[in-house]
Amino acid sequence: MKITFLGTRGYIDFRNQRHYMHTALLVTYRGKRIMVDCGEDWLGKLPRPTPHALFITHAHPDHIGGLAAGAPCPVYATEPSWKQLHNFPIEQRELIEPRRAVKLGRIRLEAFPVEHSIRAPAFGFRISAGRAVLFYVPDVVYIPEREQALGGAQLYIGDGATVVRSFVRKISGALIGHAPIRTQLSWCRKEGVSRAIFSHCGSEIVGGDENEALEKIRAWGKAQSVDADLAWDGREVIL
Repeated sequence: MKITFLGTRGYIDFRNQRHYMHTALLVTYRGKRIMVDCGEDWLGKLPRPTPHALFITHAHPDHIGGLAAGAPCPVYATEPSWKQLHNFPIEQRELIEPRRAVKLGRIRLEAFPVEHSIRAPAFGFRISAGRAVLFYVPDVVYIPEREQALGGAQLYIGDGATVVRSFVRKISGALIGHAPIRTQLSWCRKEGVSRAIFSHCGSEIVGGDENEALEKIRAWGKAQSVDADLAWDGREVIL
């Protein structure tokens, strides 16, 4: 399974050459190409060749804005996301049900509810192809079914919105925002995931000293026995 980080910038004003486009992932295996998320930056700029399908984690603008003019392929989203997408001119609409796997060719995706937003309920995807398994969650505060989501995965691709600062709040008993990278690394250790790459990079990385942030992330990963790194636009990983 080949993973391409098409974009790695969070919903921030900062951008640079390494983190220019809104966060999006391309998964390729045995001739099938699946794109996960399509934010505002991607409007009219979908990768070529066209993906066979688009999957949506949640309905914030940096994840769905690129679909405002429609999509050239089927779009898979959960019911909460489709409610936000109801006015978008998308012809091929497919409903994702939580914890019910969807298969495209030999790629299997399973959606896990995660805490991140009240208005735009978010999901992470457990993606498997052949012997390769990863968990992808670009926006997250907490994963309720973490053991089932991460168990047996070789790679965790997580939320890089905050390195040190806390972006977590509680509203009406629900957690919203972004878990710090250090917290997510502890999840990996507890569930036996030995490798983590962080995308959806926030201002501490994109607008700050990325090398300094990376040093911290790698040190924290080493302390948790996790090989930790950052994604950048165009980075490819073979799993």
